Amino acid sequence: MQALACLLLCRLDEARRLADRAIEFCPRHPGAAAHAHQLLGDVATHPDRFDAQAGEAYYHGALALAEPRGMRPLVAHCHLGLGKLYRRTGKREQAQEHLATAATMYREMDMRFWLEKAEAEMKV
Repeated sequence: MQALACLLLCRLDEARRLADRAIEFCPRHPGAAAHAHQLLGDVATHPDRFDAQAGEAYYHGALALAEPRGMRPLVAHCHLGLGKLYRRTGKREQAQEHLATAATMYREMDMRFWLEKAEAEMKV
C-alpha cells in the first residue's frame, strides 16, 4: 500500500490522502477499509500530528471492520496503536489493557517482531 510507504517516509499528508481515497473507493471491500482506517489512526497519532480523538476513532473503526472478519494481525496492530495513544494521553490503565491484548495476540500468532514492540511499550 502506497499510503503505508508514505507514512514510513513521514509524508503524512500524502499518506492521509491515499488512505482516505482507499476508503472512498472500497465500500465493497471492508477488509481494505479496515487497513485504511488503521493507517489513518497511525497518521493521526504520529508525533508530528498527534490528534488523540481522531486516532482513537480510526483505530476503533478499523477494529469494527477487522474483528468480525478474523483479521487478527490487524486487530493486534490496532490494540498496539490504542495502547500507545492511551499511554501518551495519560490513560495508563487503558494503555496497559490494550498493550497486553496486542502482546497476547502477537504471541499467539508467533509475530515476534511485533511482540517485542508491544512488550517494549508496556515497559515505558
